[in-house]
Amino acid sequence: MNGISNYKKLLAASGVAWLFDAMDVGILSFVIAALTSEWHLTESQVGMIGSISSLGMAVGAILFGALADRYNRKTILIISLLIFSIFNGISAFTTTYAAFVMIRFIVGCGLGGELPVASTLISESAPAHVRGRAVVLLESFWAGGWLISALISYFIIPSWGWRIAVFITSLAALYALVLRFSIREADSNHSFTPKARLALRLKNIWSRPYAKATLMLWIVWFMVVFSYYGMFLWLPSVMVMKGYSIVHSFGYVLIMTVAQLPGYFMAAWLIERWGRKWTLMVFLFGTAVSAIAFGFAQGLMMLLLAGILLSFFNLGAWGALYAYSPEQYPEEIRGTGSGLAAGIGRIGGIVGPLLVGFLTEKGVALSTTFIIFFISIMIAVIAIGFLGKETMEK
Repeated sequence: MNGISNYKKLLAASGVAWLFDAMDVGILSFVIAALTSEWHLTESQVGMIGSISSLGMAVGAILFGALADRYNRKTILIISLLIFSIFNGISAFTTTYAAFVMIRFIVGCGLGGELPVASTLISESAPAHVRGRAVVLLESFWAGGWLISALISYFIIPSWGWRIAVFITSLAALYALVLRFSIREADSNHSFTPKARLALRLKNIWSRPYAKATLMLWIVWFMVVFSYYGMFLWLPSVMVMKGYSIVHSFGYVLIMTVAQLPGYFMAAWLIERWGRKWTLMVFLFGTAVSAIAFGFAQGLMMLLLAGILLSFFNLGAWGALYAYSPEQYPEEIRGTGSGLAAGIGRIGGIVGPLLVGFLTEKGVALSTTFIIFFISIMIAVIAIGFLGKETMEK
């Protein structure tokens, strides 16, 4: 009974940290739209902001994922949260594009490190029969963070400016103190003695028992992150491109964002019934179809409907992916394996926003861009189908 209460305590504590992360990524998409006007940025410069954040997340995921296998996972989680939140606050005071981009890289390092470490902690702490659901519920805090960021952006950025909105997300630094004590006992049953050296762990994830799983995860993470950051970081800007004012665009994206929560909850319910593999494949297929619909949508109602479905399926897929990834490896290489997969995914997050900026600058139709995202997501579905195995309760 005590173990169950501990994992729930850890889930709530880590979930709030996850919420702050989502607030940052969510607000960044709205800040980008505001900066484009204030600093007169080109589409390529806009794409660079999202890409440099993903580069930082790639470095953070690999570095902190490896450290989490060698040292205390909770300590690494708190350090990554502090790096993310402190430098996020600093970014609110920047006055030049170059400074903002450099600081976004450091923010990305903290953010990228926190996500795989938190999901690994929850995966190890939850009982086997609810493990997948617990990780998806952790991911559902991401939807809450995006929703809060959309509300802050809608009500604060037009009147008070983007700096106040960004500074609010930096308050996560205060929460790091809460996290330090709230999960003090939740991970006390786990032994975090120093493990094998990084080189040996890297060799192990490509050894015969895990090579197929590693290949599958790297393909899926790359394609999912590539399409997610390509689509969602540009979402408010895309609405502006389609002729809506920045205030209206923020409001419409807020409506789309609400659909993320039921997407997570549906995935959390299905993942313990259908299993991880089929749940992830179905939600990714729904994402691919919704991406095509959004790219070709004409008129406000069609855009909203396609955007709502895109949010529902895509964020549900994210929850399933975070549940599926740690279960591919044993404890001694779990953080390294999950962190590396997430790090490879962040390379996709670098390419995605840059590609949208480049294609937009060249006058390529948005529908064509979303066809590219459709194809990338379908590659992920195929990879899971042929290379993935079911891990429910194993």
